[in-house]
Amino acid sequence: MKIALVSAYDHAHPGGVREHISCLEAQFTERGHKVKILAPFSYERPLTRNVIPVCRPTFYIPSGGSTARMNLFPRPWSRLKAILKEEQFDVLHIHEPMLPWLPINALRLSKTINIGTFHAYHPKSIGYAIWKPYLHPLWFQKLHGVIAVSEAAKEFTSRYFPGDYTVIPNGIAYSHFSADLPPIEKYHDGKRNILFVGRIEKRKGLKYLLGAFKLLKRRFSNIRLIIVGPGGNSHKLLGHHNIADVVFTGYVPYDDLPRYFKTADVFCAPATGAESFGIVLLEAMAAGAPVVATNIKGYAGLVDNNINALLAQPMNDKSLADAIGQLLEDEPLRQRLIANGKLKAVNYRWEHIAEEILAFYEQTIRRYRR
Repeated sequence: MKIALVSAYDHAHPGGVREHISCLEAQFTERGHKVKILAPFSYERPLTRNVIPVCRPTFYIPSGGSTARMNLFPRPWSRLKAILKEEQFDVLHIHEPMLPWLPINALRLSKTINIGTFHAYHPKSIGYAIWKPYLHPLWFQKLHGVIAVSEAAKEFTSRYFPGDYTVIPNGIAYSHFSADLPPIEKYHDGKRNILFVGRIEKRKGLKYLLGAFKLLKRRFSNIRLIIVGPGGNSHKLLGHHNIADVVFTGYVPYDDLPRYFKTADVFCAPATGAESFGIVLLEAMAAGAPVVATNIKGYAGLVDNNINALLAQPMNDKSLADAIGQLLEDEPLRQRLIANGKLKAVNYRWEHIAEEILAFYEQTIRRYRR
């Protein structure tokens, strides 16, 4: 099968949709399918295999506390038209298909089976509300099959574009994170480690975790907070909270992440909202780290409170501190969450998710041909 994976976002920049598309490409290629990634690309040459840079990102748009790097400049799409004509894809799988301009134009020019995957969750979307009368009858109707990565994403998108959605979740590289690796030696010194992994941006809720850690230091003297991720101003954050035993690592290579999870006595994801899923929760579970997360739609739809994670109130220092403190004090609970977390995470291996998506392609093709 010839498959095009089309993205709205800069494929040279880290992000959840980029990771999702790259993992699908690797899984499909391994199974003998011919796959191309069509995306905006901010470098002269693609950094990953099978990428066709169609345009450059022209705008960095604030979105849910993060930044979307996209192409919003209408232009002649003769290059895209030529690519689609030359490649003759069997399936055009468009990620965030209602976003400008590459996804919409790929859908407009497509003469094959069109699959759309919706990744995002937001409480509301002004853009979708404004453009719905134009997008729904002209372009949403061209999708032969529609996927949402979670119930939260389905709920958000179907509010503007009602349709027959199939929920197929994100996947994780389970064997990568579950590998039997030692903890990081310099942090294996008798202190209890609380770990955060993610971009340091507003919606990830790091400031609330710092507040919670300050409260925890009054109860536990031998704890450390390890913050892994790019972005933000660590000196400003630390200066504001004035807390000892906080380590900012900055960016950490993907290959090193499992050892950080292995080092954690507690992993905490304090996001404030606008998360449609919780990939990092599953990665932590696969590595054997007990999880504390906020009770937001994307996380609550993935984990079960007090079974494979503890859920705390979002944007609430004390609630986070209470949940983390409970795990530091209750070893049987910690071990139960670890065991149940591993059982949960194994179901999200990319191998399983890729098979689900390929089966969805085949069902959609059969239905369309009938």
